[in-house]
Order: sequence, then structure tokens, then C-alpha cells
Amino acid sequence: MDPRQLRILRELGELGSVSAVAEAMLVTPSAISQQLRLLQRSIPVPLTERAGRRVVLTDAGQALAAAAVEVETALARARQSVADFVERPDGTVSLAAFHSAAAAFFPLLLRGLAGPDAPRLSLADEDVAQDHFPRLTRDYDLVLAHRLDHAPPWPRTVTVTALLREPLDVALPVDHPLAARPRLYPRDVADQPWITVHDGFPLMATIEAIAAAAGRRLDLVHRINEFAVVAEAVAAGGGLALMPRWTTRPH
Repeated sequence: MDPRQLRILRELGELGSVSAVAEAMLVTPSAISQQLRLLQRSIPVPLTERAGRRVVLTDAGQALAAAAVEVETALARARQSVADFVERPDGTVSLAAFHSAAAAFFPLLLRGLAGPDAPRLSLADEDVAQDHFPRLTRDYDLVLAHRLDHAPPWPRTVTVTALLREPLDVALPVDHPLAARPRLYPRDVADQPWITVHDGFPLMATIEAIAAAAGRRLDLVHRINEFAVVAEAVAAGGGLALMPRWTTRPH
């Protein structure tokens, strides 16, 4: 999802019309409509609908618009963290991130810090278990890490800034019998094959919680850490999977 498209969706919810959004963003209404169409292509449910002569947000559109605020805030915090770290504009900042965060944040940071007065970036992806992230701070200035709410806290030897709280969604093929349901419960998915991460990575704790709530073990048929590969495997009928809602690119 393009942050600019998310902003347009949020503005539409607040201002109430495409023309008002266009005026606020100093572009034409047709440009706003085009960006909304591009955003819609990556989302499987309608985000807008007609209300007379106006275009308004659906319930799904309102939910995504609310999420857009958190995404914008997280990006602003990430940029500020880089800016605050560097005292001289010609300094170099090394930054590591797990794969889905790298896909979401690296392009935005590269574009946002491309000017002559911006610090140089040295970016790297690091696919490690949660308890290994603190060790990466020995090799990198900044580390984008993940942690579930009920997981052990980060050690006091590292300084932590929360950028984003991200929900998890159950991913399944579009023609799956459960795909039409607005909400799923542990008992609904307990007898399905699952694609999940390797042991030691945060999503495993959620998988175990689903199994405990359903009162049975889940059938873990595939272990894949890269969410782009997971999405393709789900689409091919390989099983259900838990996917981060915002940092996973649409497939």
C-alpha cells in the first residue's frame, strides 16, 4: 500500500468528498480518483461506495483509514529516529530490519532521505528470532524488531521506541469455504492445514494460542518465514497462515 493512497483515503473519510480532498492536497479530483482506484486493486473488499453524487467510505474503508493514521505515525517516528540519531548531515546510519518491515520501510526511508543534506543510509535485512534482535544492536545503529504483547520485554541494555502495533490476519485462498465469513474463531480453523514460521519467531506463540483455544494441535504442514512466499503458498492452496496486516505487501 502506498502511504499517499492511504492518506487520500483518510482525507476522504474526514472531508467527505473527492473534490474536497483534491482541494486540500492541491491536485485534481481525477488524480484523487485514480489513486483510490489503484488502492482498491490491492484490497479484496470495497473501500468506497456511492452515496448520491458523493463517494464515501465503506466500513472496510473506514477501518483502513483509521489504520492509515497509525501507519503515518509509525513512518514519522522512523524518520525522526534516524534524524535524531545523526548529529552531522554527512553521517552514516546503519539500519537492520526483519523482512516484512524492510519491505515496508526501506523504500520510504530511501526516498525520504535522498536529499544532499540527509544522512547516508546503510540498510540490511536480518531474519532472526525475537530474542536475537538485541544482539543486532552491536552491529547496527538502529534495529527494526518485532515483539508480541505477551512476550518477554526487551532487555534494559537497549533503548526501545514503539513504532507500530500491527494486527494479524488469517490468510486463506479467495475460494476457500471460510473466506466469506466476516470473522473466524479458533474452532473454525483448527482442522485446517497451516503454513507458519519456524520455531522461535513471534507468530508461533499466536499459533500455539489458537491451538490452545481450540483444544487441539494444529496441522503445521509448511514452515516459511518470508511472507511473500507464504502469500503465494496460501493462494496455491497450501494452507492457512497468519499475516501482518500492514507491513506485508499485497499479493
